[in-house]
Amino acid sequence: MADRKNISSGAPWESIVGYSRAVRIGNHVWVAGTTATDESGNVVGAGDPAAQTRYALLKIGRALEEAGATFADIVRTRTFVTDISQWEAIGRVHGEFFGAIRPAATMVEVSKLIDLAHLVEIEVDAYLGD
Repeated sequence: MADRKNISSGAPWESIVGYSRAVRIGNHVWVAGTTATDESGNVVGAGDPAAQTRYALLKIGRALEEAGATFADIVRTRTFVTDISQWEAIGRVHGEFFGAIRPAATMVEVSKLIDLAHLVEIEVDAYLGD
């Protein structure tokens, strides 16, 4: 695919596991599951699902920008949470970013994420139009 662009966050595990933070092909951008992990590998917002949601979405925003997209281009979000009873706090932050955009959205509870301190993981799909 000649028009494929892989976007890296610079995390060392991308090359170990074999993934990209985001991939753009044509007018489509897919952003991998994103957690509240900083550049040093530290979990941000431990114990605070709203803070983790905000950090993950800001991190997603940086990947989108590098791919030539914005939050307005997002058509689907998937949010994985370890405690669905926290849906409202997580959802309110999601709404801060997407209240006017209103992508198709899914939130599901999972038993755990890759680090026990992670409470939220988000992936998005974007379409930049014709």
